[in-house]
Amino acid sequence: MAGSVASVRALHTGTESLIDLARRIKSGDILLPKFQREFVWNRKQVLELLDSVARDYPIGSVLLWQSREELASDRAIANLEVADPREDYPRNYLLDGQQRLSTICGALYWTPEGNPDSYWNIVYDLATEEFAHASTIENPPVHQIPARLLSDGAAFFRCPGANLDEYRDRADALYRRFQDYKIAVATIKDMDIDEVARVFERINSTATTLTIADLIRAATWTRDFDLADLLDNASLSLAPKRFDTVEPPTLLRIIAAAAGHGYDREDIDKLRRHSAAELREIITKASEGARRAADFLATDLTLPSAVALPYQNQFTVLADLFHRIDKPTPSQIDALKRWFWRTSFTGYFSGWSGRQMIVIRDAIRAFAAGAMADLPSATSMPTVDVWKRTRFRQGAAFSKAHALLLARERPVDLRSGRPIDVGKALSWSNDKEYHHFFPQAYLKKQGYSDAAINSVANIIMLTSITNIHISDQRPSEYLQDLIDMHGEDTVRVHCTASLVPSAAFDAALANDYDTFLSERASLLCDSARKLAADL
Repeated sequence: MAGSVASVRALHTGTESLIDLARRIKSGDILLPKFQREFVWNRKQVLELLDSVARDYPIGSVLLWQSREELASDRAIANLEVADPREDYPRNYLLDGQQRLSTICGALYWTPEGNPDSYWNIVYDLATEEFAHASTIENPPVHQIPARLLSDGAAFFRCPGANLDEYRDRADALYRRFQDYKIAVATIKDMDIDEVARVFERINSTATTLTIADLIRAATWTRDFDLADLLDNASLSLAPKRFDTVEPPTLLRIIAAAAGHGYDREDIDKLRRHSAAELREIITKASEGARRAADFLATDLTLPSAVALPYQNQFTVLADLFHRIDKPTPSQIDALKRWFWRTSFTGYFSGWSGRQMIVIRDAIRAFAAGAMADLPSATSMPTVDVWKRTRFRQGAAFSKAHALLLARERPVDLRSGRPIDVGKALSWSNDKEYHHFFPQAYLKKQGYSDAAINSVANIIMLTSITNIHISDQRPSEYLQDLIDMHGEDTVRVHCTASLVPSAAFDAALANDYDTFLSERASLLCDSARKLAADL
């Protein structure tokens, strides 16, 4: 309850003229933090907002955050340069109202510079009483007044249209409406940046979520240092192995670890303490570790991209390790492979707690120094029963691990005999490469539940063309067709490449799903255990 009272005291409300708000932005008194999205309104939306002001319609409120914290902020709004903020004064960051205030600033402060197609080349037509985009920067027709003159009374009333008897009243009303238009302004004070982030996420109309990367970028920004640029460069260095989709929070964990901290949010927050020069050096080390981790995953474990990772934090740990160890020994490489498979199948990272982070951070340092033979992971691998009852879901960690297990066997299409494009399958752009060995429709007719039908032990890699051909046939039917086409020995070899053992194949020929599921789950379980050396 005390926290609620504090939050209420931190919120100050009032009204302010729209013109004054625009002036405050132009003068640098109101800043647009870097974590805000770009200006995205279209021309119609711009005109509609100006029309709403002209008609005295409500346009919503504005939310500001007043703080001594110096965050990264844009030095331009609506492509217009704004002044630097005053030193040693609280800063007012715009949290809600960016699109609206950007529109007002653009319309009122735009200066023609040979660009008639500008968003802000707007006029008010006194004849039609509408705003419109002009097609020229030359003097407009007498019944049109440039919107930018609404910020300059003397210039506005020098316009011919404002002095014509038939338009004078309309011109006066338009000018007064913009000068007198009030908007509700709420200002948050005495609130830390993490709580402000939660406020931003709740009020943001696009459901934008502020990540820790956004907050650290804002907190460390200077005129010659932007964390976003360095994170972009780090991502680019991973592009050759297609690991450039690693998420910014993951990169920040790697950077925090390279700085001598750890992996959790508090460790990342400690990056604020480092100077720009220190951060550049730290990020260089972290980027090299990340690049070598990507190379290990692509070369030694044949992952085609970061998307194939069951857990992003597997990459965090590996990158931290590879920046600490120049030349891993063959036994260390083998240990890392075992660790990868074990953590993939056991869900070690599914609830990665602060305590686990500390344990593995310390273990990495010991492993890199040669004082530890294996990295920590879960104590036991999944049983046959787990393989039978775990449902296949696109993007789920266990399903990704299952897919990697299948990909290692270099599966072939059961009908054509051609290799499956495992790179495409592991990109997870869709699930069209994954199909049921016992067709879904057939099993539904037999009364099986969705959970039983969608067991990972019933999933193989298969082309869509072959899956369409199989349709809802009984396994005995489509397998016999394949046997007639290729011969039984060849079909069994093709099935073996999909980790379907002979006993499971025999059960499928007899349409015995329960036995098939048990036999295949047993082989999948054994195969995973071998990779994790859990024998």
